[in-house]
Amino acid sequence: MTMIDSIKDILQKEAEAVLNIPMTDAFEQAINLIVEQVHNKGGKLVTSGMGKAGQIAMNIATTFCSTGIPAVFLHPSEAQHGDLGILQQDDLLLLISNSGKTREIVELTALAHTLNPELKFIVITGNPISPLAKESDVCISTGSPTEVCPLGLTPTTSTTVMTVIGDILVVETMKKAGFTIEDYSKRHHGGYLGKKSRGLANKSLT
Repeated sequence: MTMIDSIKDILQKEAEAVLNIPMTDAFEQAINLIVEQVHNKGGKLVTSGMGKAGQIAMNIATTFCSTGIPAVFLHPSEAQHGDLGILQQDDLLLLISNSGKTREIVELTALAHTLNPELKFIVITGNPISPLAKESDVCISTGSPTEVCPLGLTPTTSTTVMTVIGDILVVETMKKAGFTIEDYSKRHHGGYLGKKSRGLANKSLT
């Protein structure tokens, strides 16, 4: 197999994994929960994950912030050393764990519920029968795709799918909350996106 053939094979496998994300009502439940807790009640979305999953959780938080849903990333280890205090009334947790057994995330849910027993959480996982999934209010399954890593170990395909699921949640939440180009332009003051959004906002007003 040539290098080009190998790359095409990787692209094909990752594309198939995205298309095979299980389509269940969990997506609608998660979006409704985000809109209710954050958009309607004034809480915020707190995302968390360890390792690669944590980096995706951080990206999801920043994307939500730019689209009208206040969000922050909470490192699960730092949560055990005081950062848990970021959690407030009506907040919502979005946790990412491919195995659904990540020790730091399981411990985070226990600590968070000690602080606020009524705190709700959404989990994105490749293991919908895991302890974390069973305790969640909403579980979104990645479909547990096989990693394209030749060792079958390095988070590759699984993280691609997690990222796409995050994009789905952001886009559908924007639609449900009625987020407009005017709203977007108010959150982007600099750079290309700021200039473009203000131009589009001005056009919509004329």
